Amino acid sequence: MYDLIIIGSGPSGLSCGLAAHKAGLNYLILEKGCITNSIYNYPISMVFFTTRELIEIGDYPLTIVNAKPTREEALRYYARFVSDHAIKINTYEEVLSVEGQNGHFKVSTKIPSGQTNKYGTKKIIFATGVFDNPQMLNVPGEDLSKVSHYYKEAHPYVGKKVLVVGGRNSSAESALDLYRSGAEVTLAVREDAFSHLKYWVKPDLLNRIKEGSIQCHYRCLVKEIRDYDVDLNIEDGSTLTLENDFVLALTGFKPNGKLLRGLGVQIHDEDLKPEHDPETLETNVAGVYIAGVITAGMESSLVFIENGRFHGGKIVPHIIEALN
Repeated sequence: MYDLIIIGSGPSGLSCGLAAHKAGLNYLILEKGCITNSIYNYPISMVFFTTRELIEIGDYPLTIVNAKPTREEALRYYARFVSDHAIKINTYEEVLSVEGQNGHFKVSTKIPSGQTNKYGTKKIIFATGVFDNPQMLNVPGEDLSKVSHYYKEAHPYVGKKVLVVGGRNSSAESALDLYRSGAEVTLAVREDAFSHLKYWVKPDLLNRIKEGSIQCHYRCLVKEIRDYDVDLNIEDGSTLTLENDFVLALTGFKPNGKLLRGLGVQIHDEDLKPEHDPETLETNVAGVYIAGVITAGMESSLVFIENGRFHGGKIVPHIIEALN
């Protein structure tokens, strides 16, 4: 029986682990992938928007070469953080179910070999993020192998016609990376402009669009995806058919509330926010807490590493008070 089990090893989950470690709790972090699995799955060449000190956990320093950390620097930092603080974490162990009630939760997991494990815990924190649950286009052809909701690097797309769907940083940066690597890039943006682009990305992208190096269609939706082309619904109601080899549907992510709902946590239909106390981050179910971007539901832009890294400091004191 653990005092606390934390599901997810992103920066917010690690902050909870550090707070539990310092408080002397008997705790365990369960992670279905590697440490900071979501950051690992970011594009290889990604540079964070934020500065070094705003992704640090506790007083553990991050050393970087330039003003803003890269994905690689962040991964090394969090790996060292886990090692140097002796954070208790089981990677590659997926949580299948959580049941029970405050003080007596049961967690069932599976490891890659197929073996299942069971744990008991008095309290539980969901720090599961949203990266594993992309927002689907819900159009014919989305299940084709040429379609991906993630972007890793440009090399597989060299010399190919690529449609990038979305109007935020992930789409903009991917389009630029693809163009500079030799892909023929078209952007499909639902709105009439890009939203919240990094200040060094926006002028670069708009200039590439202006000169015609990257094609861009605003106020349009993907209608259908086929093996060799794609249909777009454009603003005037007509259909535009584009020759196409690959589709990158970088339309964002949404939280998966299945495990929380199974425990009785109320999740608001309009924004998918779990019901919770903003001061303690305890949900409407006693003993069940949430941390990180999942606290914001669909409004994921409200919670970043910068503020999610403090969630452990909110949750753990409340757990200690409840256990005493």
